[in-house]
This record gives sequence, C-alpha cells and structure tokens, in this order.
Amino acid sequence: MTEVLTIALSKGRILRDTCPLLEAADIRPAEDVEKTRKLIIPTNQPNVRLLIVRASDVPTYVEYGAADLGVAGKDVLMEHGSQELYEPLDLNIARCRLMTAAPVDQQDIPGKRLRVATKFVNVAKRYYAGLGQQVDIIKLYGSMELAPLIGLADRIIDVVDTGNTLRANGLEPREVIADISSRLVVNKAAMKVKHRSLSVLIKTLSEAVDRARSEKGELS
Repeated sequence: MTEVLTIALSKGRILRDTCPLLEAADIRPAEDVEKTRKLIIPTNQPNVRLLIVRASDVPTYVEYGAADLGVAGKDVLMEHGSQELYEPLDLNIARCRLMTAAPVDQQDIPGKRLRVATKFVNVAKRYYAGLGQQVDIIKLYGSMELAPLIGLADRIIDVVDTGNTLRANGLEPREVIADISSRLVVNKAAMKVKHRSLSVLIKTLSEAVDRARSEKGELS
C-alpha cells in the first residue's frame, strides 16, 4: 500500500518560497494555493497532499500527527517549544531576525521594570530569564510597534526583516535574539512508520536547498 504524506504549510512568504523546493521534489499543487479556499489540496503526486493552516499552528498539526511534516519559521518553533518534532533541515528561506526594539534613543530608567509587548511570550520569558532580568510581558497578536508609541510597553519583541516598519513608527532594533529562517519539521512517529518516503523527500529538499544556496553564492 502506498504511503500518503501530508505536508502542513501556511500561506504567504513561506508558502511562496517553499513551492519551488517542493517542485524540485516533483511535488506541485493541483491548484493555485494562493487563491483557493480549500484547506486540503491534492498535488500531482497521488500520495502527497498539502494542508493549509495558520503559521503558528504548523508545529501543532505535525506534533499530533495530523500532518507528517511541515514548514515553519524558527521563531514559531522557538515559541512552540515542542520536543516531539524532528527538525532535519534548514530550508534557508524567509530569513529575518527575532529582535527587541524600542523608541529611537530611548534610555532605560534605572530600577524601572521593563514592560515588553510580544506574541512570542515563551521566547521572551526565556530570553530575559537568561539575562537575569525581571520584566512584565504583555501578549499582543499584532501591530506590535504601536505598544511603545502609546505607553503600553517599553520594548517589543518581533521578527524584523528590512526594519522599515520599525523606522516608520519611530522605533529602532536593539538586541538580536535569534537569526530566523524556515525549517522542515517532521512528526517523530511518522519518521519511523514512513521512514523510506520521508527520507527520500528530505534528501531531495536538502539537495534543492544546496542548489539554491549555490546559485546565490552562499556555498563555498
């Protein structure tokens, strides 16, 4: 019996950057993934299908076996924090940085406990605990840059690409918490049960990533 592989993806930049890598493995969606309203999309391979989910939900779908593998940003994986996922491959796409940011030239007041706004609550807790610094963490789901402007927070933690949004709102990046790129994650049980199929796919994707890096001059 042919093993069916289910791949969890999220719409947007990660999906656009992942599709060429999947195509290198001869996996192509049966319809336009950016336009369709379907959440389960067949591909040209009868034993491979795609699940379209929220970016933050990709690790959960893979962890609990609803998908065999998926693509998620390292920021999402750091926040999710699961030990039940394999992370065999850095796809080297959707690269950015997870950083703190604050109003330009803002000086910390000695003895004042910082308030930090972010959707990466677990990351923030670990980061400031590592610094031995106590802070108040405020969870927000979007428009992070607004928080310091209206006095809700002193700092934010968010992903930074070009930094244009920060600058447009009078903020500047401060500390780098992590360099971010999208990673392939695999369900541990699926890796055992579907080892042959998954190993072949991982190898093919790895070769595609190496070719892309070589074309960009990133490999010596």
